[in-house]
Amino acid sequence: MSQDHRQEPDLQLPNLPYAFGGSGGTGVIRLQPEDFLVDEISVMEPDGEGEHLLLQIEKRNSNTEWVAGQLARHAGVPRGDVSYAGQKDRHAVTRQWFSVRLAGKVEPEWGALENPDLKILQMARHGRKLRSGALKGNRFVIRVREYRGDRAVLENRLTRLAEEGMPNYYGEQRFGIEGGNLASAAALFRGELKRLKRQKRGIYLSAARSLLFNRVLAARVAAGTWATPLPGERMMLAGSQSSFLAEEIDEDIVRRCREMDIHPSAPLWGSGDVMTTSTIAALEADVLAADELFREGLKRFGLKMDRRALRAAVSDLQWSIDGDQVTLQFGLPKGSFATSLLRECIDYRLP
Repeated sequence: MSQDHRQEPDLQLPNLPYAFGGSGGTGVIRLQPEDFLVDEISVMEPDGEGEHLLLQIEKRNSNTEWVAGQLARHAGVPRGDVSYAGQKDRHAVTRQWFSVRLAGKVEPEWGALENPDLKILQMARHGRKLRSGALKGNRFVIRVREYRGDRAVLENRLTRLAEEGMPNYYGEQRFGIEGGNLASAAALFRGELKRLKRQKRGIYLSAARSLLFNRVLAARVAAGTWATPLPGERMMLAGSQSSFLAEEIDEDIVRRCREMDIHPSAPLWGSGDVMTTSTIAALEADVLAADELFREGLKRFGLKMDRRALRAAVSDLQWSIDGDQVTLQFGLPKGSFATSLLRECIDYRLP
């Protein structure tokens, strides 16, 4: 692929504005893996028979792809015969489902895989493989230690998040250490990276796409319209990838948006129709005007235009504050980042 001399994109992560005025204090997260618990909410009900084995696994200090590789080796199957619904945090304790295709093979002794960082919680046979995205969302329990701040402000932020949802920003982990995945994406689009493994290429493409989404969302948060439908909006149905174009905004759309039945959206960039018109089409074109290298690169690598909700509903948010420790429990839709909720209420840091 020939070298690309388009205007260099700004590879600095943008300062993302806050929806509710900023944090209510500071604290430390992930001091130990047990401070960050994630429980996947699956959409799959095992049918009890078939060539695929579903395993619910609790992992600690391990990434999802590494666990998938361990399962493949232990079962003596190709890595492609092991699948999962979504990636989970490494520096955490997480519970998620994997599927292993065992057609014609003797089932191994799975207990031999277990260790302090990997436990098998459930197993069941199923007729189909577990596909990427086959989950409703995730439940989180997060402990923030060394908390310092204004408790009243913190509780105000949490109350508003519970009632109004959160800006659906991609978390900083999507962009790599100091945004390194964005620099790699730019090099890929300029033709400087060759013979990349498919997984690495996917990480860099995803980082570029996520940056463009965050830019549009940041502009909407700064303008106070991230949860307000505007003319020409592509509205996303809650809990679904279905959407519709709202050329004009009527009372019914405003009501449904207020009730969290539908959400405004921003582009996941690729080739094809931008799917918006009027005010929104002009706004998004203006915000992303300087990102030609990323926009054209994503098209060239075959990604198709899609949309993602600007807002994520926060379910069953509960909290407790005990001295210098804050414990949060909540649910988020699939694809939403717990750290994006945390940043709206606590200025957190890693140990």
